[in-house]
Amino acid sequence: MYSARERVEHEAWLTELETIGTELELSAEAISCATELFLADVPDSDRSKRAVLAASCYAGALIAGDGRTQGAVADAADVSRLSIQQRWKDLLEDAGLEPPRW
Repeated sequence: MYSARERVEHEAWLTELETIGTELELSAEAISCATELFLADVPDSDRSKRAVLAASCYAGALIAGDGRTQGAVADAADVSRLSIQQRWKDLLEDAGLEPPRW
């Protein structure tokens, strides 16, 4: 769980998440899920935050049934597809969810 202070502290990243969600035409539910996932596991390194943000968008879209490809999310977030691929399952597991096994 995160505090309101963390939401304020990461406001710029959350704005970026909203921008990515809008570009991908994600539902409000998907953006909300992505926000929760991101705030639950914000890395210390600014370098890693963009990758976790992208992985959160991908995983949030999956949770909401509003799936997008890793490639589409990577393009919108300006990261490599591999960055998403390496992180999204851990985000779901850390949130207590079981990732799909396809």
